[in-house]
Amino acid sequence: MEQTALRPRPMPGDGGRGGGGGGDGSGDGPDPGPPARRRERRLMTVLLGVLAGAVLVLSGAGLGAVGATVVGAGGLTGLERQTGAARAPAPSTAPRSAPSVPAVTRLGVEVADDRRPGALVVAVHVPGPGASAGLVRGDVLLAFGATRVDSAADLARAVARARPGDEVRLTVRRRGGGYQQLTAVPGIVT
Repeated sequence: MEQTALRPRPMPGDGGRGGGGGGDGSGDGPDPGPPARRRERRLMTVLLGVLAGAVLVLSGAGLGAVGATVVGAGGLTGLERQTGAARAPAPSTAPRSAPSVPAVTRLGVEVADDRRPGALVVAVHVPGPGASAGLVRGDVLLAFGATRVDSAADLARAVARARPGDEVRLTVRRRGGGYQQLTAVPGIVT
């Protein structure tokens, strides 16, 4: 009788031996059984899990460091100073008035330096004084009242000097190239 080329698959718990007779030379050595494969898979799963956890922890720490750099050390103390949380209230029997926090004037826009003189509007806060005046993303502010604006820093200084509630004339270069005069009423941060 002739031998077929196909051999039966080993049965679980068979120890890797074929179903037929012994000395047919079908194996080169002991075949690692299913428990050895399971151990290898578990080890690989644990190693990949530890690696993924390390990556997540390190990226989380990196994002936290970037956030702290963006906020800056002075930014947090400035917020505490505005809210009055930095100093403890002094005990007093006399009635107290509202805490005097300096009013910070805002225009409600985010600007960046333009290639040419002016401050490029990159975002407009809605609702806000800038949106009420008609500013849109892409406008370039050239003048704030009587103050010429050559950069975003110039605009920030001019807005900080303005009094909240007073109308201010804005000179704007629109995205299409036209110029326009707008009237804005700077507000305060509440």
